[in-house]
Amino acid sequence: MAIETERVGKTLIVRLNRPEALNALDVDAMRALNQKLRDFRDDPTLAVGIITGAGDRAFCTGADLKRTLPPQSSFAQAYFAPYEQSLEEGLYVRAITLSELNIGKPLIAAVNGHALGGGCEIALDCDLRIASENATFGLPEARWASVPAVGGVSKLLRAVPRAVAMKMILTGDRIRAAEAHRIGLISDLVPAEDLLPTAMRLADQIISNGPLAIKSLKALADRTQDMSLTQSVALEQLLWGVLRDTDDRVEGRTAFAEGRPPEYHGR
Repeated sequence: MAIETERVGKTLIVRLNRPEALNALDVDAMRALNQKLRDFRDDPTLAVGIITGAGDRAFCTGADLKRTLPPQSSFAQAYFAPYEQSLEEGLYVRAITLSELNIGKPLIAAVNGHALGGGCEIALDCDLRIASENATFGLPEARWASVPAVGGVSKLLRAVPRAVAMKMILTGDRIRAAEAHRIGLISDLVPAEDLLPTAMRLADQIISNGPLAIKSLKALADRTQDMSLTQSVALEQLLWGVLRDTDDRVEGRTAFAEGRPPEYHGR
């Protein structure tokens, strides 16, 4: 199976499983990934998702170049076709544009090995990125006479200094995990054997916090990036007010005063 899932408590691990192809995604794998993430989004018993790759050589190297050649139909035909038909007619990038899924839950990219092209874009779509010491990141599309099509340019420019992003984009060069950590593209750099345990610890920490607060923080992060500072602060105040009188917020303060762990129920 090209996309595997494993549930651990309230965390869903999504594993890209084509190690023989460096976890490159053909259209069927992209469609499966999209559906798995939709299921995760719509399952109220799941709180955090972790995306990683099978094996230790690659997280994901993007679209499978051998299986995503241009179709006979025109781009216009694919663009205006229904979703499933558009995938078959070559607009496969729609299946890995995770930001359009509106997943209101935190996603963690646990990057083991190469994260290139669409694989780098999947990592950029996640809220947290951690990596093993053998990881690399890059957007090599220019080398293949193409451009990133899943938000890679704009998201990389938001994630790292402009000069670094432009060098990666225009040359197609990749950076190693240590450099990615230095410039803030990833939050944690760990030995390969610690990658998934670290991702699980982060997931557990997130899950232990107030669930309504986590949903609010995720919404703030997603919605305020294109707002002015005044608009961002106004939305923060609004969501603070939404949470102010919730049972969880009262429980958090009561637990702090009593010196015990809080027990949150999402209400």
